[in-house]
Amino acid sequence: MDEKKTSGIGEVYSRLFDHQPFLQSEIKSFVYEFEEKRGDQEVSDLFEILEKAAEIKDSQIDRVGKAKDNLIVLQAELDKVLVTCNNVLAIEDTLDRNSVIKAGRETRAAEFQHFFENLNEKYKSVDESFKEKEDHLKSYYKQLESKLNLTAKPQQLSA
Repeated sequence: MDEKKTSGIGEVYSRLFDHQPFLQSEIKSFVYEFEEKRGDQEVSDLFEILEKAAEIKDSQIDRVGKAKDNLIVLQAELDKVLVTCNNVLAIEDTLDRNSVIKAGRETRAAEFQHFFENLNEKYKSVDESFKEKEDHLKSYYKQLESKLNLTAKPQQLSA
């Protein structure tokens, strides 16, 4: 009886917990479907890549060599153009600076002219003021002198 129980337990255990036969059949069916759907696509892709590589090797390498020579010439021409562009930029910077300097000089010249005109006007007003004061003092001293002469004459007569 113990044998029956143990064999029954082994059978129950194998049915419940041993999934190896089921998994093996599932893996085999998956691999079969995968291979059937994919077919020999990887092999055909590899052959296509090999054909393209051979075609490039046969026809394109010469073109790349010629293109390399042309690229060297193109690089030299581009270097010349770059130098010319840098020269133009340097000249433009110089011209801009010169125009700024020229504009500053013109502004300072206009300010100096305005200052000089104001200075001349002030000189004229000072000269006119001195002339007026001088005329006023001359007339004042003439009046004093004439008063002194008038008052001095009677004293001279009496003396």
